[in-house]
Amino acid sequence: MLAIKAIQIAEAIQLKKFRAEFSKPPQSTSSGELFYAFENNRYVSVFNYGVIVFAGYDELGQSDFVRFAKNYCDNVLEKPFAEEYSLSFAPQEKPEILNEQVVLPEHFTKNQAIKIVMLNVAQSAGLDYYEHLIDEMLTGTQAYTKQLENLGTIKVSKKNLLKFIGKMLNIKNSIVDNLYILDDPAMVWDDPDLEWLNRNLKDIFDILARFKDLDYRLKIVEDNLTLFSDLLQHRESAYLEWIVIGLILIEVLDALFGQLLKH
Repeated sequence: MLAIKAIQIAEAIQLKKFRAEFSKPPQSTSSGELFYAFENNRYVSVFNYGVIVFAGYDELGQSDFVRFAKNYCDNVLEKPFAEEYSLSFAPQEKPEILNEQVVLPEHFTKNQAIKIVMLNVAQSAGLDYYEHLIDEMLTGTQAYTKQLENLGTIKVSKKNLLKFIGKMLNIKNSIVDNLYILDDPAMVWDDPDLEWLNRNLKDIFDILARFKDLDYRLKIVEDNLTLFSDLLQHRESAYLEWIVIGLILIEVLDALFGQLLKH
């Protein structure tokens, strides 16, 4: 039994720098992943969207590796997000996949099968993190939408509203930039066994359904941000209109006083 654990430790990991300074070269690489195979049936995948996946590692080994990897992270998370699964190989003809474990026949290519499982567990952990970000965004916008419902306006300063909109846009951009993590790896295209494994793991982790829900909630947030931006522009326009009206009134009063003084 090979225990697998994915941990989202940061928003991003600088793979190029990590690879250059890590003590061992990776067994395989891609633009977004470094895959390492060590002695004693241990494996690690490091993903540039901030997730590290361990297979066959104990807690101490995971902690040591994460401590080193944090030197190459952007925006380390205070509270990491984790996902666990397990994999084993057995002398059987057909693979068996369950909610917490997959059992594969021994004819599966071992390292590639392990990589596929680790990839899907990483994707699930990444989605957990993005779902958390979306929940934060929706919670943040809910306070202002309730103000609109109850008061017909938003009671917040221009500066604070712009800071809020900026924060929400940064989160949204972070999610959009990393949605490519759901792409299938090239290795599954020519291998029916790996294609079956990848497809069924996506079903087990509800990857595609969760992505659709994430995309739907992103659109809600985007609509809210558009509304807040429009309200801010309307507020600024109304403010400028009152300034113009005030200036015109001053000119009119000045002219009237001028006429009075002449008489």
